[in-house]
Parts: sequence; C-alpha cells; structure tokens
Amino acid sequence: MERLQKVIAASGYTSRRKAEELILNGKVTVNGKKVYELGTKVDTKDEIKIDGNVISREDKEYYLLYKPRGVITSTSDDKARKTVTDLINTKKRIYPVGRLDYDTTGVLLLTNDGEFTNIITHPSKKIDKVYVAKVKGIVNYMDIKKLCNGVYIDGVKTSKAKAKIKKYDKEKQTTIVELIIHEGKNHQVKKMFESLGYEVVKLKREKVAFFDLKGLKPGEYRSLTPKEVKIIYGEYKND
Repeated sequence: MERLQKVIAASGYTSRRKAEELILNGKVTVNGKKVYELGTKVDTKDEIKIDGNVISREDKEYYLLYKPRGVITSTSDDKARKTVTDLINTKKRIYPVGRLDYDTTGVLLLTNDGEFTNIITHPSKKIDKVYVAKVKGIVNYMDIKKLCNGVYIDGVKTSKAKAKIKKYDKEKQTTIVELIIHEGKNHQVKKMFESLGYEVVKLKREKVAFFDLKGLKPGEYRSLTPKEVKIIYGEYKND
C-alpha cells in the first residue's frame, strides 16, 4: 500500500505536489469514488482516475540535456517554437524538471517520474544549482556578500547562497559571477542581480546536484544511469 499522491507521481502523470492539489480539488477518484484525503493509501489493484482518465504505471526514463539558447523549457509552445522535449528522442511523455529561460543554457533534467521531479525541485531538499552569470558592471564584494546573505525579489527574501567573482573585464565593464542556490523561483538568478542594479547578459547553469555538462555540447543529451537515479532517491528523498 502506498500513498495516493505518491502513486500518481510515480505514474509520470505529474509531480507529487501537483498530485496533492488534484486530490484536494476533487479531481481524483479511486475505484469510482472521489478522494480528498492526502493520506489515502492504494494498492496495485485500485483503479485511479484523474479527471476521468485512468492513470497507469510506465517505465521511467531520465535524461540530462545541455539546453541551448533559443529553446523553450516546456513540452509544447503555442508559437511553434522548439521545445526541450523536441530535442529528446523518445516516445514517452517526458517533461522538464524545473525550467531554464529561453536564453539560458546549461543543465536541464527531463523525466516522466513525478517523484524524481519532486525530489529535485522541492526547496526542502536544498539541492545545489550552480549558475555562471555574465553581468553588466563591475560587481563589488559588498554585493557578493548581499547575494550570499539573501536579497529581496518580488517582496520575498531569497535563501542564503554562495557567490564568488570568477573574472571581470574593466574595459568592457562586465563581471562573471558564480552563484549557487537551492531555490528555483521564476527568473531567480536574473532578479537577484537586478535587485542590486546589475543586468545579466548571459546565464548558464553548470550543475544540478552532481549532474554536470561533462561530455556534452549544446543540444546534446544523455540518459541518466541507474546508479545516478538511485543516488538521488537514496540521498535526498525523505518520506
């Protein structure tokens, strides 16, 4: 017997958090009856439907993509632009784990495993995400300290981070900064720099947890190994 939201996430339908929302909103039935309790447990014989559609377990797939510029982090786009799922050769209904902006490059994980997605994206897991940003202006060390202590974006203070200056160009008046965060707010890195008066002109995510871009070029991808998936479940999962 497993919790309903966990089974829904494991089916690849959506993340555990989204599954909980669906349950609370009365969108889920078990054996024909609507379920509203998040603690409900089910087994493999139970029929689970979401909005009338039966969910089924499917083989899980996990990918690491070196996201290039000019690609949408989505499964579809109403403007017919290329999406990250267009770059992966699979028949499974995979989706991106978190997101990167249209003009941002770097590490992006994709899967059809909702539980894996929840582990990677939930702030409580405090999984490091390493970014390298090129910004206009010469960043001073006082501002680096502010980034580390947290800055206010959209009225909310960001969690403590790690930041360091990698290089600066006095002639071009630009600075390259490495920033390590474990949150994933919308446009967070850009907004953190903007709060201090700096414009990000180039942004790359170099690492998520222990996943990096080694051996990949922009637009290329690889499957995660069973060992890598096991590590994520073993080290970061908390039931």
